[in-house]
Amino acid sequence: MKLHFEPDLDYQLQAIEAVCDLFRGQDLGRSELSIAGSSAQQAGNHLILPGEQLLKNLHAIQLRNGLRPSEALESTDFTVEMETGTGKTYVYLRTLFELNKRFGFSKFVVVVPSVAIKEGVYKSLQVTEEHFKALYAGVPFDYFLYDSAKLGQVRNFAASSTIQILVVTVGAINKKEVNNLYKESEQTSGEKPIELIRETRPILIVDEPQSVDGGLEGRGKEALEAMNPLCTLRYSATHVDQHHRIFRLDAIDAYERQLVKQIEVASATVEETFNRPFVRLISASSKKGAVGAKVELDLERAGKIRRQEVSVRDGEDLEATTGRAIYRDCHIGTIRVGKGRQSLVLRAPGRECLLNPGQAFGDADRSAVQRLMIRRTIQEHLDKERRLRPLGIKVLSLFFVDAVDKYRQHDADGNPKKGEYARVFEEEYCRLTNQPDGAEEVHGGYFSVDKRKVGGRVVEELRDTRGDSRLDDDTYNLIMKDKERLLSFDTPLRFIFSHSALREGWDNPNVFQICALREIGTERERRQTVGRGLRLCVNQQGERVRGFEVNTLTVIATERYEDFAQNLQRELEEETGIRFGLVEDHQFAALSVVRPEAALEVLGIERSRELWKCFAAQGYFDAEGKVQESLRSALGSGDLSLPEPFTAYRREITAVLRKACGRLRIKNAAERIDAPRNTDSLPPALEALWDRIKRQSSCRIQFDPEKLVEDCIRAVRAIPSMAEAHLRWRTAELRIHQAGVEVSQLNAATAIAIDDEGPELPDLLTGLEERTHLTRRALQRILAGSGRLADFTRNPQRFVEAAAEAIDRCKRLALGHGIKYQRLGDSPVFAQELMEPGELADHIESASSVFAELPDWFSISTPLGRFRPDCAVLVQSAEGERLYLCRERHTC
Repeated sequence: MKLHFEPDLDYQLQAIEAVCDLFRGQDLGRSELSIAGSSAQQAGNHLILPGEQLLKNLHAIQLRNGLRPSEALESTDFTVEMETGTGKTYVYLRTLFELNKRFGFSKFVVVVPSVAIKEGVYKSLQVTEEHFKALYAGVPFDYFLYDSAKLGQVRNFAASSTIQILVVTVGAINKKEVNNLYKESEQTSGEKPIELIRETRPILIVDEPQSVDGGLEGRGKEALEAMNPLCTLRYSATHVDQHHRIFRLDAIDAYERQLVKQIEVASATVEETFNRPFVRLISASSKKGAVGAKVELDLERAGKIRRQEVSVRDGEDLEATTGRAIYRDCHIGTIRVGKGRQSLVLRAPGRECLLNPGQAFGDADRSAVQRLMIRRTIQEHLDKERRLRPLGIKVLSLFFVDAVDKYRQHDADGNPKKGEYARVFEEEYCRLTNQPDGAEEVHGGYFSVDKRKVGGRVVEELRDTRGDSRLDDDTYNLIMKDKERLLSFDTPLRFIFSHSALREGWDNPNVFQICALREIGTERERRQTVGRGLRLCVNQQGERVRGFEVNTLTVIATERYEDFAQNLQRELEEETGIRFGLVEDHQFAALSVVRPEAALEVLGIERSRELWKCFAAQGYFDAEGKVQESLRSALGSGDLSLPEPFTAYRREITAVLRKACGRLRIKNAAERIDAPRNTDSLPPALEALWDRIKRQSSCRIQFDPEKLVEDCIRAVRAIPSMAEAHLRWRTAELRIHQAGVEVSQLNAATAIAIDDEGPELPDLLTGLEERTHLTRRALQRILAGSGRLADFTRNPQRFVEAAAEAIDRCKRLALGHGIKYQRLGDSPVFAQELMEPGELADHIESASSVFAELPDWFSISTPLGRFRPDCAVLVQSAEGERLYLCRERHTC
């Protein structure tokens, strides 16, 4: 296979133009600079544009691309934001050829955060070499990976007049004390290699700058500045420091234009597991000297069990915290904090358990859940394979594991052996394909970098990751250096196991399934994990295949799809600066119309801000630009109010606002019924209504205990069957719009039983007695008569909840039917005169009924608690009058 590259994708050309237009006005003949060094002639880049012109160019680009204009040119660092999977590497490589063609710039340094990404960039240069030579008339160029043992390449980089591309990791340039880059060398005629690079004034291209810069310490930034760059171009989907933004193709744009795969989530949630004490460590921290931890516990509130996040301290009694006897004698032990070494000791009866972040005690059998996830991934893979193979598309699946040794292990002699995940995969693959052999060939592991000691120091090496001796056919080479062969039907490898979503430096266009066998939730991890499979797929001819009907990425995860969508949206907002449902004051600046005289008129930044203020004054936005319901209503009804100077832009303005609002909630106006409202005086029927309910009464309760027990037996006998602990699959589609990440379930949920150790059985009578307040004797009769004790042994917690609810329901009915009210004298408790004006006067009349809203303080005392009705309805019919006291929500 030979990958094909499309030279005319509009969004890629716009990103290239955004960079090139920065230098509009630069003289081609004066862009190269000859440098008379101490030992030889060198060629370098030269910028003659004054700062004012560069800032003017920058503002024009930002206006064109709908970005907030920079106030001043405090640096020559420029940001290009491109969503993962849209061709970022291709764009910046083509950009340097275009800069050479237009302005003569010839020295470029590509800085990347890791060895793996460096290998990926080098591979991209190899596979695009013929393509770029065809586009740029065979222009000569050299590219190489920085190697401290081959410093002669740096000398050639400085001296050559052709395009020179140096690819280097930030780790190779930011350690001055041990780095040959900063030392004099015979290979560079006694000069320091860094000085040769500095004198050329290279254009720096930073791939994933959020990882290159070096965080708060900023060592990466210092290393970049040491190269004395002409300018720095920063490319990423997740910028931390924005600098001067010149182009943005974010997740919303990429999804709406179908430039990436559609995402769906197959959610594996474990249910009915409240029958053992459960503790999951989320994190540990120290604040003002107080050490604590955040954990998940199963808390009982109002008779219901809910899994919630709770803050705990050393020594905390979990029975008291949760309100559940099942946690008896469970205490929080030592909590340790610190980067990379957070932990918590849980003291349970007869044992202690050390938990690291993400680990749980008392959870369903983790290995059983992971087996089901591996099985589901293989099923999804085989289904897509049957559908896409006839189109010439090879399907790949990717597993992210929680520990390398669960996939690949070695014995004492260093011989490879399969870990748990490898064994489970082969068992499930053979079972689903009905093939006893062949499973070993279809899966492999890629774990990027291993470490070993050489000469007393630790070095990193890219190792054979399949564990066999065929180094020329290992998974690393297939993924990083031979993507075309991996995409070919002739290569059996289809399932790839890896450890990290963030540091691999690779993705493949034909990844259609991603299975997260570990927790997803650290910074940028969910977005980066999904990003490994977002690229549009290619066929056996290396051609891109478009359309969501083919390009759907299925993520298999132990997270509710609603939570996955919510967390993905949060990560998008935190990492990319996207603010869903928000309109900023510069967003109308690039809108344009053609006037009758054929002149193009652009709205501009000042008029955009003026329009924004008009919308805010009308209540369409809040002070921050967040869309309000009034704007949705105006767009839905077509009544959007526009000031006169902007009416020519109505269509373009409406399009911007609709994107921010998302899908509109529109009701059918023809179905609306307007009832006449009367607030002037009370009708006689309402006067009579008030006279009935304003007086104080006493109540007595009469009921038959034997009948109550019989009713309870029937009610408990009728409760639904109790399910054992199981895993439930739900599949949902995610859609990314400017209004937010929308999620919709695709099919009915399916449940699969999980092999479990069996629940711990609590004291059934005590639990029901505390909930229902019936005697133990009565409860014993009810349980024996119901014939449902087998359900208690399957799922005790759910049975206790359901039985208590059924018994309480019978109690309420018995008490309700047995209440007898008797008026106490003639004195009213609530006099009409005590009401505020209008409190009861707001009512609706029809021919057969009167409806009135009641004051908030009006209530009725009952044996089941105080009842506060929201309204009273007096209904007249042939049978007479009936009075209803109603609430909008259920209350006890």
